[in-house]
Amino acid sequence: MFTAAPVPAQPRVPARLTRLRVLLVEDDEGDAFLVEELLREQDAAIQLTIVRSLREARPLLSEVDCILLDLGLPDAQGIDGLRRVLAEAPGTAVCVLTGQQDTHVGIGAVGEGAQDYLVKGQVDGALLERSVQYAVERKYAEENARRLREVELRQAESARLERGLLPQPLMTTDELAVHTFYRPGRYEALLGGDFFDVVQTCPETVYAMIGDVSGHDVDGAALGVELRVAWRALTLAGVPQEQTLAAMEQVLSSERSHPSTFATMAVLRIDVAAGRASCWLAGHPPPLLLRDGRVTEVDAPYGLLLGLGDAPRERAEVDLGPEWSLLLYTDGLVEGRVGDGTARLTDDGLTRLCTARLARGQEMERLPASLVEEAETLNGGALADDVAIVLLSKEANR
Repeated sequence: MFTAAPVPAQPRVPARLTRLRVLLVEDDEGDAFLVEELLREQDAAIQLTIVRSLREARPLLSEVDCILLDLGLPDAQGIDGLRRVLAEAPGTAVCVLTGQQDTHVGIGAVGEGAQDYLVKGQVDGALLERSVQYAVERKYAEENARRLREVELRQAESARLERGLLPQPLMTTDELAVHTFYRPGRYEALLGGDFFDVVQTCPETVYAMIGDVSGHDVDGAALGVELRVAWRALTLAGVPQEQTLAAMEQVLSSERSHPSTFATMAVLRIDVAAGRASCWLAGHPPPLLLRDGRVTEVDAPYGLLLGLGDAPRERAEVDLGPEWSLLLYTDGLVEGRVGDGTARLTDDGLTRLCTARLARGQEMERLPASLVEEAETLNGGALADDVAIVLLSKEANR
C-alpha cells in the first residue's frame, strides 16, 4: 500500500492549461485513494479516472494519455497484464505500480514496453506527477521515432525503386562517349516526368531519346518510365522509329491518368561510321550540334506532341562529320529566368551558353552539369522543373 513520503514545503504551482488524462487501474481502494490525494495536494495538471480491473479499463485504454497500471489486478497478474494493456493501447503511455519487494518486476515491465515504473511507498505527489509527465513525453518521443523510422524506410525503399527505374545506357562501342544529367523538380524526389535512354542496336547504330511528360507529380514520373521502357523494347526489336513513335502515342493514351496529359520526345538514330544522324521531334526542343567550336540547333521539323493524335513525324537528316557532340535536353533547362525580370533563358540562350563553354575549353564530361549550374546562377536559385540532359560525343581520336 502507498505511504506518503515527507515533502518539504514548496510554493504551489498553478495548474497548466492542458491537463493530462490519466487512467489508474488499481483494485486496492486505499492505494487508489492515496494516488488521488497526492495528485490533489500537488495541484497536478492531471484528470484522473479510477477503475478496479482490466475489464473496466478496456473501453478507456485508448482515450487517455497515460495508464497507471497495478500489476496485481484480479483479472490481470504481473507482466501478462502489462502485455495485454500494451497490445490493446499501443499508442498510450504506461507506468506500472509495483510493491517494494517487486522492483525487479518494474524493471522487467520497462523492458516489455512500459515507459516507467513506480514503487508503492516511495512516491510523493511531485514524483508521481513528474513520472506521469515523463512517461507521456517518452511515449510521444517513441511514437515520433517510430513514425520517422517508418517514413525513412519508405523513402529508402522508394529511392531504391526510383534508382532502379533510371536508365542505364545500353552501349558496347567505345567510339562514342555518353554523359547524362538528371534532376527531378519535385522536392526530395529521385524521379520526375523527364525520361531518356541510349541504346546500341548494332556495331554501327546508336539510338538516343529524351522526353518530357506534362506535370510534376508521381503519375507523370510513372508514365515517363513506361514510355522509356516501351521505346527501348521497340527499338531493340528493330521497329522503325516512325512506327515506334506511333506506338508511343498509343502507350501514352492508354496509360495516362488524365486525358489532358501529353508528352514530348526527341529521337536520334546515329550511324557512327558514316557520321550521319536521323532526327525525329514530337513537340520537343531540337538537339544541339556541337562541332568545330560552333553550336547550332538540328534543323528538324516539329512533330505533333504525343497525346494529341497519331500524326506522322517527319525525319531530318544531319551530317555530323568526323568529330562532333549532340546535346539533347528537356525544357526545364531553358525555362529558368535570366535576372530579376520575366525574361527566360530559352533555347537561344542555351546555345550561347554552350558556345561560351566550348570557347573556354569545357570538357564534354562536365558540360551537362556546368550548363545546369550556370542556368541556376542566372535563375537566382534552383530550377523549378525537371531537367534531363544527354550528351553524345565522338572525338577524332576515339
